[in-house]
Amino acid sequence: MNLLTGKNNSESKIKKVELLVVDDDSADVALLMNALEESKILDKIVVARNGQELIDFLNKRKIENNDQPDLILLDLNMPRKSGRQALSEIKQDPEFRKIPVIIFTSSDDEKDVAECYYLHANSYIKKPMELEKMRDVMAKIEDFWFKTVTLVS
Repeated sequence: MNLLTGKNNSESKIKKVELLVVDDDSADVALLMNALEESKILDKIVVARNGQELIDFLNKRKIENNDQPDLILLDLNMPRKSGRQALSEIKQDPEFRKIPVIIFTSSDDEKDVAECYYLHANSYIKKPMELEKMRDVMAKIEDFWFKTVTLVS
């Protein structure tokens, strides 16, 4: 029983959320999807293969007046439009800038980290390459971004 609400914890509704993963590496996407199999929070996971697909997806949602994703996991080095270019566009658009963007990449280069924060990334995480570490990182992301932080609707 939750003393604040008077309800059983099992009765508490967990908001279902949408995650947008942007990564051109199918093996990295498969590892991430495997790590998220047991998620009780994520309702929908959308995958874009490059920064251009990401921007096209967000613009289509804007035109159709659909909800935007709750969180974006964005790789940096991709064809057509890099993660840096896409991040810059997202954070310049008044309708998109409220979407939290986590840079999720294999690079731990200090220049990449600094540039992404300069472009207003919400956080920067080096991608783990083992399943158990990926599950741990994804659980921490879920806990922080969907259970702890209050997001704009």
